[in-house]
Amino acid sequence: MSETTAGLLKKIDGAEDLHSVVRTMKAVAAINIGQYEKSTKALVDYYRTVELGLGACFRELGPVLKENQKKSGPPRGVVAIVFGSDQGLVGQFNDQISEMAAEILASFSQKAEVWAIGERIHDRLKDNGVSPKGLFSVPNSVKAIAPLVGEILLAIQNENLDVNNIEMHLIYNQPKSGVVYSPVDQKLLPLDQKWRQDLLQFSWPTGNSAEIIGGSLATLRSLIREYLFVSLFKASADSLASENASRLAAMQRAEKNINELLEELKQTEHRLRQSQIDEELFDLISGFEALREE
Repeated sequence: MSETTAGLLKKIDGAEDLHSVVRTMKAVAAINIGQYEKSTKALVDYYRTVELGLGACFRELGPVLKENQKKSGPPRGVVAIVFGSDQGLVGQFNDQISEMAAEILASFSQKAEVWAIGERIHDRLKDNGVSPKGLFSVPNSVKAIAPLVGEILLAIQNENLDVNNIEMHLIYNQPKSGVVYSPVDQKLLPLDQKWRQDLLQFSWPTGNSAEIIGGSLATLRSLIREYLFVSLFKASADSLASENASRLAAMQRAEKNINELLEELKQTEHRLRQSQIDEELFDLISGFEALREE
């Protein structure tokens, strides 16, 4: 009986230690969600400025761009960047995005060049019949997102991909509210006519007309690079926020299960202790009765 009680006490201590770890992971995940959401909010004004600049360039270069678009024809390649995780304990985070990515890639008329952000999503994609060409590590902080974006842009340059004539998709999980997120497919390139028309609808924030300094084409190329940078940065931050939201939800479920296990173990330990006390009392009474009969 004492060995059983000792074993239960050992299990209770282990469950309480695990409960402490889970609570810590919950706190870290909640903090991470906050910092990644703040980073995306901080991009809003900057992204708006880039859009205004692009709109000004499109207004000035409208006829030239239309003519170039006719000459270039349809996109000559498709690139899909899929954002996942390097670490586990994220529930269905990687499974959902890999399944969606496989469906989207199967719908393309030409084979896409796939780049995976995260070892786990890389493996999930292979399980779904997709063979990624490139693999990048997932950033572990907001400060590490910019270097990742730089690596991706460098890879585009090294692959000799023409941003004016490729189709690029960003596939990632986007946070909604609380611990809820959903997979999205953002078509980043090409800068098609509809997208340009949408930008032309933006009104300039002042009464003066926009003036482009340094040549319209050169400015347009610079703004396109900024557009790619801010879009990739936001997708990465959204994916990281969603990853931590999924981890937080997983830890909440784990905490609930641990609390239920602790309650069950403590109740069992209480019953064993009570049974042990009852046996000792029974032995004491039996001994007393035996002595009294003598």
